[in-house]
Amino acid sequence: MRAFFALLRQNRNYRYTWVGQVVSEVGDHFNNIAVFSLALETTRSGLVVSGVMLSRAIPVILAGPLAGVLLDRWDRQRLMIASDLVRAVVAALFLFTISRPSPTLLYVLSGLLMFASPFFTSGRAALLPTIASPAELHTANSLTQTTQWAALTVGTLAAGTAVAVVGYEWAFLSNALSFVFSAWAISRLRGPRGHFRAERGRALTEADVVRPWHEYVEGLRYMRETPLILGIALVAVGWATGGGAAQILFSLFGELVFDRGAAGIGMIWGAAGVGLLVGAALAHALGERLSFTAYKRSISVCYVIHGGAYVVFSQMKSFSAALFFVALSRAAVAVSSVLNVSQLLRHVPDAFRGRVFATMESMTWATMMVSMMVAGVASQSVSPRTIAACAGAASASTAVFWAWANLAGRLPEPALRGVEPEEIEVHGEVVA
Repeated sequence: MRAFFALLRQNRNYRYTWVGQVVSEVGDHFNNIAVFSLALETTRSGLVVSGVMLSRAIPVILAGPLAGVLLDRWDRQRLMIASDLVRAVVAALFLFTISRPSPTLLYVLSGLLMFASPFFTSGRAALLPTIASPAELHTANSLTQTTQWAALTVGTLAAGTAVAVVGYEWAFLSNALSFVFSAWAISRLRGPRGHFRAERGRALTEADVVRPWHEYVEGLRYMRETPLILGIALVAVGWATGGGAAQILFSLFGELVFDRGAAGIGMIWGAAGVGLLVGAALAHALGERLSFTAYKRSISVCYVIHGGAYVVFSQMKSFSAALFFVALSRAAVAVSSVLNVSQLLRHVPDAFRGRVFATMESMTWATMMVSMMVAGVASQSVSPRTIAACAGAASASTAVFWAWANLAGRLPEPALRGVEPEEIEVHGEVVA
């Protein structure tokens, strides 16, 4: 914790990024709980929840390639601010879904909200090595992900209670205002070169401008030719095979299996958040001590624990026991995520960061979309407990493929290229 406080005290740019993240991500979860609860309250259908999730997944997949190219071409700060302002408007429009409870309107607004998201989320990841010094990078990554999961814990628990007590209007309005605050916080960042554009290895040609798809393909080629980066991307895909179903199952377990309504959904998401926080703290403690070989072995262990705990969660009759095992499952995911992203930040060159993070987001959401669709359709005839057990087994299978690649020597460490020599510290305050 001391390292986290020191980073926030000494690094102005990261401090503003972090404050904006706290507010906007808590607001995100108010929207999530309100939308899922409203959908189930008005339809009592897991298929509608699946439809909402699909309407969020498809736009992310479509936006990913465009976001990746633009983040590596334009000023990342300005794109992030634009993303926040667009999402603020869309988030406010959810107020109309209360008086007109139409699944179609929920689908449309959810899609618009998520189409703008990769420009911010991938941009923030791409900015991190620019606003944190090499010595701070692991701590900055750990705190960013810890904050994301703390917001999940606080946001879902608070949202579940707020929706039950105050209603949907407050949740949707809070989400809109949180994006406005985030835009203000990002506007306060100061770039080391007067801007936050990527350092490109070559000048942008006329062909690049009119054919951005070629730039995206260039990013895919880089990932394919760097086995560790491709392996980390595929680990995220492996999680999503079961993780997509979990997005629907948490709502079904809270609302239908345990019959606890919006508060039950919030408690399950909150327990998942607690697990993620515990896992993030463990990963931060381990990250700077693990050798590269030990790091690779730990990923397999994480996914065995994650999948196994989720299978156990699916069969629990006791609500408190179910909360414990879902927390354990998410703790293992958090360890894997923090360690993997730290590797990406250290090894991916600045010129490719936007495309790598946006591509990973698109790949993950594409897999989640299939998983959610299968879970939503299956929920009409199969019990949520059976679907959850299958989802846990699917995620656990990731451990087998990663272990095979590691033992076969297919995951060598690439050169350290994620941090740049010009990122320096001046008068005790990081300016990069």
